[in-house]
Amino acid sequence: MTIQVDPVRRNLKFGLPAGKALSWNPGGLHISQFYNTLSIFFPAGERFFIQSVRNYRQEITDAHLKEQVSAFIGQEGFHTREHEEYNEALVAAGMPIEAMDAVVVRLLELVKKAPRSVQLAATVALEHLTAVLGDMLLRNTELMEGVDPHYSAIWRWHAIEETEHKAVCFDAFEQVVGKGIQAYGLRVGAFLLANALFWSLFVPFYTLMVAKGGGLLNLKGWWKVANLAVGRPGVLRRALPDWMDFFRPGFHPWMHDNREFLDQAEALMDEVAAFDVNRLQAA
Repeated sequence: MTIQVDPVRRNLKFGLPAGKALSWNPGGLHISQFYNTLSIFFPAGERFFIQSVRNYRQEITDAHLKEQVSAFIGQEGFHTREHEEYNEALVAAGMPIEAMDAVVVRLLELVKKAPRSVQLAATVALEHLTAVLGDMLLRNTELMEGVDPHYSAIWRWHAIEETEHKAVCFDAFEQVVGKGIQAYGLRVGAFLLANALFWSLFVPFYTLMVAKGGGLLNLKGWWKVANLAVGRPGVLRRALPDWMDFFRPGFHPWMHDNREFLDQAEALMDEVAAFDVNRLQAA
């Protein structure tokens, strides 16, 4: 049976506390900067995702899918706004975010010169990557233990919604591009290229972020992030099987059925609403 999950727009504002951009995670600078570096990519990336699916708005004829695409665009718009605020906090902490964001923007401008089908395939590829990473965050609750509640909330919100809409662009791709061997080759080729480009930027960006934060020679910090990625909990290592499933000819994002994590959304919304109450009381 085909799984259908409809994305829900959640207009949440997290009020990230000033001065905690480099220290919000109790794991220290290296762990905080690992997540912070991911945030650099989101504003430009999500604007690209929105445009790539809008390119096909006339060809998407299924009424239900059109509704899902509209909700996907709404979610990505809110993600863009909140990660722009997140990145402004990093700028205030002395991080060279504008320069790195400019690199991402220039790269995506080049991708926009490719055919529409390639742009949508790249979005499908990166949506799978973000869905797999989001699943790792939601599945390993210890990753957010002891974290500043505002930063914990924004990362869990983003992970929930990446899970919720993980099949939308994939389903759109299959409707407008197809399911045959050519479509398979396009999405797999885009997946390999998109991942190569993303990680080739992430690693130097992350290294620069750690250096700017004063942790370049902190071997204990590097050991912590190595454990995060490939040791214990080893989120990248453990995500590899799900990541590899994209190469299956019959792959669909909901073959990884993790809908149970979506049940956390309502409690998270209450948690974020309490931030506003606490701010008013403090004032």
